[in-house]
Amino acid sequence: MEHLSDQELLEGLRNPESKNYYFNLLCRKFQERLYWHIRRIVLSHEDADDLLQETFIQSWQKIHTFEERSQLSTWLIRIATNKCLDFLKKKRRFFFIPLIDVEKNLEEILEADSYFDGDEAEKKFQKALLSLPEKQRIVFQMRYYEDLKFTEIADILSLSEGGVKSNYHLAQKKLKDFLVDD
Repeated sequence: MEHLSDQELLEGLRNPESKNYYFNLLCRKFQERLYWHIRRIVLSHEDADDLLQETFIQSWQKIHTFEERSQLSTWLIRIATNKCLDFLKKKRRFFFIPLIDVEKNLEEILEADSYFDGDEAEKKFQKALLSLPEKQRIVFQMRYYEDLKFTEIADILSLSEGGVKSNYHLAQKKLKDFLVDD
C-alpha cells in the first residue's frame, strides 16, 4: 500500500470494478498522516476520529473531481484542513464562544487528554501553539510537524506563498517570545 504511487491509486479508483479496493488502500496509506494533521488542529482524539472519517467520506464523494494539479496527499490534507476549520467555526458559533475561549477550550482538552504523552516542555510548547492565531498555528504546524513546503501549504490553504511565509515567520517569533517569557 505504501509503495503504490498516486497514479496507481487513481487508476484503481477510476475503475468501477476496483474502486472500493483502491479506496481502502488510499485510506490505509494516508490514515495515520491525516489523523495526526487533524489532531494537531482540534486536539481531541474523538473529534479527530470524526473529522478523519468525514475527510475520507468527502474524498470518496469527490475523488472524480481531483485534477492531479497537486499530490493526492496535498488534496487530502486540504479536505482535512477545511473540515477542521469548519468544525472550529461551528464550535464557536454553536456555543457563541469568542475565538480566545475556543483556544482556551483546546488548552483544557490538551490538559485532560489521556492520550497525550509529552513531557512538561512539550505541553508548554503545545500551549504556546494554542496562543497563536488560528491561521498562524495551522501554517506553523504544517511546516514544523509535516515538513510541507510553503508552496504546498499555500495550495492547501488557498493562500499566496508570501502570505504563508509571513504567517510562518510571525508564528515563529510569537512562539519564541512566548517560550522565552514563560
